[in-house]
Amino acid sequence: MTDVCPAYAPFFGFAGVASSMIFSTVGAALGTSKAGIGIAGLGTFKPELIMKSLIPVVMSGIIAVYGLVVSVLIAGGLDPSKDYPLFAGFIHLGAGLACGFTGLAAGYAIGYVGDSCVRAYIYESRVFVSMVLILIFAEVLGLYGLIVALIMNTKATEARCP
Repeated sequence: MTDVCPAYAPFFGFAGVASSMIFSTVGAALGTSKAGIGIAGLGTFKPELIMKSLIPVVMSGIIAVYGLVVSVLIAGGLDPSKDYPLFAGFIHLGAGLACGFTGLAAGYAIGYVGDSCVRAYIYESRVFVSMVLILIFAEVLGLYGLIVALIMNTKATEARCP
């Protein structure tokens, strides 16, 4: 082992795997729970609108899938039979944090927009289109993190030990 490929370098790669999965899943859970509270409130007044109001919950679940994809890709780059450079470990950590934190932010946004708009949907049906548009923009936050993490992961695969 050299200074470029220390024995502790895979720790940072696995920290990227964990942070991608944990933070994006927490964001998805937060979005699902907050939007679910609004849907439960809607169901007491107009139960026929429940199925149409599940869009925020579905979009929150997609955020967790982004974290899963990134964590699987990062874990695929960790091969115990090969040396693992510290540079790749830090890039994998950054990729996991980028995907995880944007997933957390997107889930938060989806949950609060979903809760508010679903409650407003009881009184005014025209709010549905604006709700979907705002949810799409909130979902794109997580998609940006996924794209950044994928770009970073390709740079990490180029790193080699001397």
